Amino acid sequence: MNTLIKLEVARTLRNKKFMFFSLLYPVLLYLMISAGVKTDSPVGDTKLSFALLYMVSMASFGAITSVLVGNSERIAKEREKGWTRQLRLTALPGHGYVLAKIASAAVVTLPSILVVFASAAAVKGVRLETWQWLALTGTIWAGSCVFAALGVAIGYAATGDAVRPIAMIVYFGLSILGGLWFPSTRFPSWLKHIAEYVPTHAYAGLGQAIERGDTPGGKDLVILVGYLLIFAGAAAWLYRRDTHKS
Repeated sequence: MNTLIKLEVARTLRNKKFMFFSLLYPVLLYLMISAGVKTDSPVGDTKLSFALLYMVSMASFGAITSVLVGNSERIAKEREKGWTRQLRLTALPGHGYVLAKIASAAVVTLPSILVVFASAAAVKGVRLETWQWLALTGTIWAGSCVFAALGVAIGYAATGDAVRPIAMIVYFGLSILGGLWFPSTRFPSWLKHIAEYVPTHAYAGLGQAIERGDTPGGKDLVILVGYLLIFAGAAAWLYRRDTHKS
């Protein structure tokens, strides 16, 4: 398993186009969305300025971009090319494959998070305490593992031709419903109740709590851990099912 993790990390770093897109995409979105908006303008009842709120949203969105969409498409292609069939000839267990994919995805998410934070500080004048920057980075980076596991599951559930549209539907649906593009405070009351249990909402909620100087909510943490177990379990089960089909 350790050998596969090293291999996956090396393959990800060699993919310069994917790395460039993963780094540039969230930053451009953040700068475009926050352009012309006062940095001290509060958004709804979040008690956060627009620049602060969207910094976490776009850092989370960028992390999800690479781990969910990128993971699912790569896995679907590997299945078509027979790479995963070769892995099944080894002693690698299903959970080892899932962990290797999550680890390789984490390599991409950290730089994308840091670039968004640096842009927010340099262009929008965002200022936080040192502990808040460190806590935000660690929280968003660790939370991206939830969506990396989802990407593995989608990559095994969908065919090579269908994986991109399925991944994009899930990707944009979670981003919008979770309040990454539009604050969930503006949702109708019935939609707010649904959004509270969406993983992206809990993901962004942890970061927003840190920005306010509060302790991250236990409910958000439990929701994310629960989804991680579900997605990772589904990914491992789909890997084993694909093994039996071969």
